[in-house]
Amino acid sequence: MPSTVTTRTLDSVTGVTVPVPDPDHLIHLQFRRFAGCPVCNLHLRSIATRHHEILAAGIREVVVFHSSAAELRTYEGDLPFDLIADPARMLYREFGIESAPRALLDPRAWPGIARAVAKTLPTVLRKDKPAPPNRPDGGRLGLPGDFLIAPDGRVLASKLGKHADDQWSVDELLALAPIRVPRP
Repeated sequence: MPSTVTTRTLDSVTGVTVPVPDPDHLIHLQFRRFAGCPVCNLHLRSIATRHHEILAAGIREVVVFHSSAAELRTYEGDLPFDLIADPARMLYREFGIESAPRALLDPRAWPGIARAVAKTLPTVLRKDKPAPPNRPDGGRLGLPGDFLIAPDGRVLASKLGKHADDQWSVDELLALAPIRVPRP
């Protein structure tokens, strides 16, 4: 897990070039599992609902999936932040994000999985959204990760998930921003 992030640009699934680090904003770099993951979708909907608060705190959301850009557009295309496809998992390796059976087998993940399936099932049955893929790119055992990156590239805070539903909440993210944001 890096303590500083090398300057780079990432291409979002909509063609937007995303600078990381961003010279004008903090970056909340999130690593999610696969496009269509019910747990990831439930979490990202909570981020989308409060996106205005996150923006007001000077934070830009950048979400990485180990899925293709086409799959991301199919399942996640309506989210109001930058989505990055990383099917080769280059960024995952660089940031120390793992895959492990505990993603789904850890009992702490089960309540989140149950909530996510309960929320997803009606939308799939109504055909508002496609069902999660049977064989997602990169498999089902990915673990989440969160990084808060300063404009100068320093990693101000990080969390490597221990199971599929182990990530920062919006409140946890917002609590990190004002305390740890020295501007260069």
